[in-house]
Amino acid sequence: MQIQINTDNHIEGREALAQRGTGIIEGTLGRFGDRLTRVEVHLSDENSHKSRGDDKRCVMEARPAGSQPVAVTHIADTLDHALEGAAEKLERLLDSRFGRLDEHKGRTSFAGEQDL
Repeated sequence: MQIQINTDNHIEGREALAQRGTGIIEGTLGRFGDRLTRVEVHLSDENSHKSRGDDKRCVMEARPAGSQPVAVTHIADTLDHALEGAAEKLERLLDSRFGRLDEHKGRTSFAGEQDL
């Protein structure tokens, strides 16, 4: 799984943030590593001129192998909280998507069976 982290030009400390972000993503989404080709992250400071409020946005997109990409957004008071929130949302979304796919693949047909 390749991880790509992009930031807008209002965000400082990009290298340290990229390392923390990679750790958060690997810790939360690592179990999907063999099913994802890439996770792309876009971090932005919506109100860079203000220092209050929930204005840190994280858009996280996962690209499952052989499937359409999925994306989530989380807004928080800090970039770390935005990253963590988006990773948790994406984890739930991937659990749901892969769970349905796995369920469908392993499904047993009961058509034609009679009650015993």
